[in-house]
Amino acid sequence: MAGSDVTALFGASTAHSPSYFTLTRATGAQAGEIADFCIPCNPYFPTPAMFDRLGAGLREILTYYPSSADTVTAELCRLLGLNPATVAMGNGSTELITWIDHLLVRESLAVPVPTFGRWTDQPMETGKRVDMLLLPEARGFALDPEAFVRFVESRGSRVAVICNPNNPDGGLLPKPQVLALLDRLQDLDLVVVDESFLEFADEGEETSVAAEAVLRTNVVVLRSLGKNFGLHGVRFGYLVAHPGLAGRIRGALPKWNLNSFAEAVVFMLREHRHEYAESLRLVRGDRHEMIRHLAHLPGLTVYPSQGNFVYVRLPAGVDGALLRDRLLTEHGVLVRECGNKIGSSSRFVRLVVRPQADVARLVSAMEQVLYGRTVRTPAPAPEPEPPRPMLAQVPAGPGPGSRPALDRQPVDARGLVPAAARTGDPVPPAQPARPDPSGRPAQPARTGLVRAMAAGYTSGTAAIDRLVGGA
Repeated sequence: MAGSDVTALFGASTAHSPSYFTLTRATGAQAGEIADFCIPCNPYFPTPAMFDRLGAGLREILTYYPSSADTVTAELCRLLGLNPATVAMGNGSTELITWIDHLLVRESLAVPVPTFGRWTDQPMETGKRVDMLLLPEARGFALDPEAFVRFVESRGSRVAVICNPNNPDGGLLPKPQVLALLDRLQDLDLVVVDESFLEFADEGEETSVAAEAVLRTNVVVLRSLGKNFGLHGVRFGYLVAHPGLAGRIRGALPKWNLNSFAEAVVFMLREHRHEYAESLRLVRGDRHEMIRHLAHLPGLTVYPSQGNFVYVRLPAGVDGALLRDRLLTEHGVLVRECGNKIGSSSRFVRLVVRPQADVARLVSAMEQVLYGRTVRTPAPAPEPEPPRPMLAQVPAGPGPGSRPALDRQPVDARGLVPAAARTGDPVPPAQPARPDPSGRPAQPARTGLVRAMAAGYTSGTAAIDRLVGGA
């Protein structure tokens, strides 16, 4: 693939990677030639038979107007057992985020970072104050609900948002903690729980708070159909809320905001429930296998995830943007470099869960670009000609059947070792671990954002640092 022309596309994108169609046009790649680890899809749904059926009806789908949004919403609610008065469907969850911002966010919004970019970008674009709580890397980016409540109270934020699971790290709060958070924030104008990736979690439906949201006058639960069904191009999602909130958003949505593809898919779902449930089971299994394979790569830190993606910290000295460019141009593998996510840096990449054959291609490509060899076989003789490996001196990994301890050296939000560690001075010892009721591995006790920043951590964004410094 052409190098400079392709990689320039990423520099022109401020919040997201260039679309799959833009990349294939720029590279001349045929369908299926790029292994896409960037867009979080469900690779097992719709089934081939469903695609055949959609293809057979393509002429009618493209020719005729869709039914009203009320008709499509009513069918979705029959399928999910929801009351249509508590549901609003949008042309993708991003449309609903936009209307939530316009209608329900008056002056300020609090959100942990890193997270889905529209929850920070959308309110800033309309002049709102966005209060961002930096999730500590030392705790695997796990959200402390009590710390978030204190942060919201100290800032005076009127709206709070959490993503569960969070994007990009896949961290998941158990249902009792989410409900306790909603109780503590019941005086806010609005609390949003974005459950766009929840169905991929091991205990997904048991963790949802959608049933409780309809009884609370200030809670919205957001869900994405495009992500769950592997159909980002269809653009459909929905929210669940108290009838007063849902009706207010539903009344503001444009007529015919749902397209005919969305209608066709929703009306096919009832007869394909089993295939959908099986697709989620397969994705969950692939996630566990993918984490196991990535953990064998020397110097990589792989964080626990309950989404259909995995958040990875690259070895010291590796720039994620350069790794992304080389994986794409040399191996046809597309990954999501996270340098343009607030609270993250170019030392982190998000890798979408894909079937094991694709993961083998990803791991092989990363081995060649990072180390110049397959890490579980003897290193070949060094090649004098470029391109040179990014980490030529990293030692070979362990043999089959063993798993190295992950590199958990404390770093700041930009992926840099704190000053004390760089100069050889003692680094403050980690706090004792505490059990996590969600079953995730125990992490060091939290120290709070202000204390962490006093120890040399920053968000990597000057505006956020000034806000936090005044806390």
